[in-house]
Amino acid sequence: MFGRVPAMKHPILEVLPPRLKREADTALPLMALPVGKIIFSPGDSCKGLPLVVSGSVKVQMTGVSGNRIVLYRMGADDICTLSIGCLMSGHGYRAEAVIEESAEALMVPRRLFDQMMADSAEFRAGIMASYGRRLDDLMLLVEEVAFRRMDERLEQWLAARASTGMIAITHQELADELGTAREVVSRLLKELERQGRVVLARGRIQCL
Repeated sequence: MFGRVPAMKHPILEVLPPRLKREADTALPLMALPVGKIIFSPGDSCKGLPLVVSGSVKVQMTGVSGNRIVLYRMGADDICTLSIGCLMSGHGYRAEAVIEESAEALMVPRRLFDQMMADSAEFRAGIMASYGRRLDDLMLLVEEVAFRRMDERLEQWLAARASTGMIAITHQELADELGTAREVVSRLLKELERQGRVVLARGRIQCL
C-alpha cells in the first residue's frame, strides 16, 4: 500500500541534481509492505526500481525440481540488482522478491529511472557500483553451489550463526538458503546430531 511521502529518502536519491531530487520528493510515495508480500515474480515485467528504506526483502529462485535458493537479501538502503538488469535489458524477472521483515520502500518508475540515469552521472555511478557489488556476491554463490560439498556448506552456515546458540529455522528454510532439497538438509543435520554437534527440535537447531 502507498503512504506518506517519506522525510527520509534512500541514499542513492541524495546524489541527484536539485531538479530531479525535487521530482523524486513529490513523485515517490513510501510503500508499506507486510511480511509475505511478493514484490515481483518470475516472468513479470519490470515496472521500476525498488529502493528499500527499511525492513528486509528476500530474492529467491525456484528450479524446475521445486528446490529454492536464496540469491540475496535487501535491507535498508539497498538497491534491487535484478530490477536494474531488467530495466536496462527490457527482459522480465527470473526470480521472485518476498518481504521477509515488514518493509518500507520507494518505487522509481521506469520513466524517472531512465531520466535519472541520463541526467545524473553520480546516480548512474551509484547504480552501477551497487550492481557490481551484488554481481560479485552472486559469483561467490555460484562458486559455492557448483564446487563445494553440501556438508561443508551446511557446517559453514551453522558455524557463522553458532554464537546465537539456538537458530530458529525449519529444514525447508535452511534448504532454501543452501539451494538444495529438504531431504538432503535433514539427512546431514541428523548426522551432525549423531556426532553430538547439534541438537534438533521442531523449527530450531541448537549448535553445541
